[in-house]
Amino acid sequence: MDRSPIPMTAEGLQKLREEYEHLTVIGRREMSQRIQAARELGDLRENAEYDTAKNDQGLMEARIRQIEDVLKRATVMETAEGNKKQLAVSIGCTVTIDFDGDEEKYTIVSPVEAKPREGRISNESPVGRALLGHRIGDSFDITMPNGRKVPAKVKAITY
Repeated sequence: MDRSPIPMTAEGLQKLREEYEHLTVIGRREMSQRIQAARELGDLRENAEYDTAKNDQGLMEARIRQIEDVLKRATVMETAEGNKKQLAVSIGCTVTIDFDGDEEKYTIVSPVEAKPREGRISNESPVGRALLGHRIGDSFDITMPNGRKVPAKVKAITY
């Protein structure tokens, strides 16, 4: 099992702690009530509600274990706020780029916090990795997973 540190923003770590608290307190209690209600429906061998509840409980417990592992290994990265003097792209900042003629806005976060559909991309993704260290006005190519190089230019960095 991988034991390497997991870089995270302070905001991402807080959200993960909140999810953990919710799952271990409210989630477990609600799951217990759901299983009990399904048990009361009768024969457990042919009880689809009970089977579904037990399966959902297993998935929830797996997520709790995953969060526990991340929390043990999480390291809060110095965010862009601490790097203002550098004015370079780093974890925690929001970057506006000209991406092959289209303007795109991304917030650079750790892989654990990434939600690409919300514009939160990992520092380990092809785009995130390519952006790190660049300053406003820098032009560079981003190598996509298919090998295609896409021109990009940093337009703005928000801390």
